[in-house]
Amino acid sequence: MSNFFKLSENKTTIRREILAGITTFVSMAYIFFLNPQILGQTGIPTQAVFLAAILVAVFGTLFMGLFANVPFALAPGIGMQAYFTYTIVFGFGFTWQQALAIVFLVGVVDIVITLTHGRRAIVKGIPNELKAAIGGGIGLFVTYIGLKNAGFINFIVDPENIKTLNGQPFTGKGADKIHAILANGGVTPELSKFNDPSVLLALIGFIILIVLVMRKIPGAFLITLVATTLIGIPMGVTSTHIQPGTSIGSAFDSLGHVFGQALGANGIGSLFTDWHQASLAIITIFAMGLTGLFDAIGTLIGIGNQTGIFSQADTKAFESDTGINSKMDRALVVDTFTTAFAGIAGTSNTTTFIESATGVAAGARTGLANIVTAIGFALMIVFAPLVGVVPSAATSPLLILVGIMMMGEFKKISWQNLEVAIPAFFTSVFMAFSYSISYGIAAGFIMFIIVKLALGKFKELSPVLLIISAFFLINFIVLALM
Repeated sequence: MSNFFKLSENKTTIRREILAGITTFVSMAYIFFLNPQILGQTGIPTQAVFLAAILVAVFGTLFMGLFANVPFALAPGIGMQAYFTYTIVFGFGFTWQQALAIVFLVGVVDIVITLTHGRRAIVKGIPNELKAAIGGGIGLFVTYIGLKNAGFINFIVDPENIKTLNGQPFTGKGADKIHAILANGGVTPELSKFNDPSVLLALIGFIILIVLVMRKIPGAFLITLVATTLIGIPMGVTSTHIQPGTSIGSAFDSLGHVFGQALGANGIGSLFTDWHQASLAIITIFAMGLTGLFDAIGTLIGIGNQTGIFSQADTKAFESDTGINSKMDRALVVDTFTTAFAGIAGTSNTTTFIESATGVAAGARTGLANIVTAIGFALMIVFAPLVGVVPSAATSPLLILVGIMMMGEFKKISWQNLEVAIPAFFTSVFMAFSYSISYGIAAGFIMFIIVKLALGKFKELSPVLLIISAFFLINFIVLALM
């Protein structure tokens, strides 16, 4: 074991790796309860999503530990969960089976890009400020979703601002049978009056989370999830009734009806049946692939370089070597293969979790820590019957704080420089307010080109950026002509 994981070379011990692996597990366990709440809104059975997330996390985390020998755990990313539900399914109108097919294709495209080293051209072709804006924008998006799910924000819609009702021009009739309202910019957000038990529970949970995080209590997110769920029982928010048919056996049966749907007739088989849907799917695959690539590289570099997990030789090999020889190369290969498996298993894109930093801080330096973390993930299967018990008021605070943490990327942007600030602003703000990561990236890229052209700096525009922006522009034209 010591020789396989090169413990001496990495200046660590078996005991330290085991304790660090447990630390990472405790820090990430909350994700398995959050995942079903978000993806379950699309119609995927929540127990299936719960098990799919565990299977994917175990696979990716073990693969990362054994193949790359680094202590970075993988699981479905929160930003990608939101993208899956609120953009791909609710926004673009894809079914959950088609959305899973898109996740699978994102993984396949990223595998090709990674193995052919095309990622190097993409990473170099996108300005650092836009990469930072994408990361921070996803944080803003996730926080906004958390605020809405918690009930902290309400929206006032005056009749004169309603454009359509149930897909038809609004005339004032049919308001008793509402299933879809489209309003214009006259919608006004307002702060909740905090007189609803669910909203109050979310506020209590958020305060608990802030206190635990500021006190640097290990497992703060998991503790908050459990504590808020328990507090919700006397408040009447948490239901202690476990629905019939929610045993571990039924969970696996449910997974059986989801696993592989991405590759079936309702998934990839129906994704390219008409030109509009096909173009939208291609744009989405590009956007998700870019986001996942930047997220993975940012996490790996951010944690790995600071702690010495990636040596200077590793970094140099990643930047110039034509093979898959560096730890970072191998870690990216794992990340992409795991996302492809996620689509097949029945969950959203995976990512290398920033929470891995807690294990690294506890001393993790090799893949041995990942083996311990993966075992912890596998043991989570016993909690499958409790998935429906956790209320959204218990998960919303986690979304809010995770989003806040992700917004730390904004510090990398020179906001005083309009040449940088304008495209960065549109990238980040459009993600949250258009409820779409794709549209945020598109807006930022297009604005970046406009700004550079206005300054006569066309030579500073990379071919990669121009090609991606052209695809986005074509997509907007298609949507306008529908």
